[in-house]
Amino acid sequence: MKSYGQFCPIAKAAEIFCERWTALVIRNLGAGAQRFSDIHRGVPHMSATLLTRRLRQLEAEGLVERKRSDTGKSWTYHLTDAGAEFLPLVGALGIWGQRWTRRELSEGELDLGLLIWGLEYSVDPMAFGPERHVLRLDVSDQPEHKRFYWYVCEGGRLDLCVSDPGGGTDLFLEATLADLIRVYRGDVPLAAAMEDGRITVDGAPKLMRRLARWFNFDTMARTPPAAGGPVRRPASEPSKSR
Repeated sequence: MKSYGQFCPIAKAAEIFCERWTALVIRNLGAGAQRFSDIHRGVPHMSATLLTRRLRQLEAEGLVERKRSDTGKSWTYHLTDAGAEFLPLVGALGIWGQRWTRRELSEGELDLGLLIWGLEYSVDPMAFGPERHVLRLDVSDQPEHKRFYWYVCEGGRLDLCVSDPGGGTDLFLEATLADLIRVYRGDVPLAAAMEDGRITVDGAPKLMRRLARWFNFDTMARTPPAAGGPVRRPASEPSKSR
C-alpha cells in the first residue's frame, strides 16, 4: 500500500482504507461473505488476482483473519475486531453516497450479478415466518439462462438457487433489472413500484404484505437525496457544451 509519508492517524488509516476496492471488500465481509468466491461475487469487476492480493494486505494489517473451512480444503475470510471497526465508516460512506451522488443508472451500472448477490446477503429470511417459503425472482429483460432465481427461506436460513428447487413456490416477483435496482437502492418505494406495475407480485396476500420486510431495506436505502443536491448525469452521458 502506498504511504502518505505522514504520522497523522488519518493518513495512516487512509493508506489502508482508501485503496481502490478496499471499502467494498470490507462491505462484503461485513455482509457475511466468507468464501473467496462469495466475496468476489460482490466485486465482479475486480480481478481474482487483485482480490487475493488485497485480502493478503488486509490480513497483514490485522483487519482480516483467514481460517480453514469446515472441510479443510479451502479458506474462509473474517473481519477481526479492527476490521469490524471499519464497518460504521463503510455505512457512513454509503449514506453520504445515497444523499449526494444519486443519478440515473448508466448502462455499466446495471449489474445483474451484484443485485442477486446483494439480495442474497441483505434480505430477511424470517420475514415470511420460520416455515419453508420460496420466492421466485423473474428479471424479465434478461436472457432466459439469467432470468430466474429462487430464494428459499427456511428456519432463518436463505439459500439461493438458479434452478427450481422443487416443493412449490409461494411468491412470484417480476420486474426489469433497472426497476429492481431502483427499488433495492431505495430510489423508488416498493409500494409505489407495485402500484404502478414496475414490479409485479403474485402470491398469498399475507406474503405480499411482508415483502417489504423480506427486502429488509437498510439505512442507505431509506436515505433520501439531499434537497438541492447536485444533479448528476449518468457517467456515460457527456456534458453539454456551452
